[in-house]
Amino acid sequence: MAEVKVQDGIIKVIELDVQDPRAAAVLAEYPEVRWAEVTRRAIKIGLGYLKGGAQD
Repeated sequence: MAEVKVQDGIIKVIELDVQDPRAAAVLAEYPEVRWAEVTRRAIKIGLGYLKGGAQD
């Protein structure tokens, strides 16, 4: 299980494992040096999509 913290508007995720071969295949299309940035953007987009869903 990942450790997630939010401090001063910054999300910190430690030891995150995502078991999704399709997502891994998409990430593998990019150079490894860009993986952190691509993952950061994907999380930001995904959380933006979920905005307001906490009430459901």
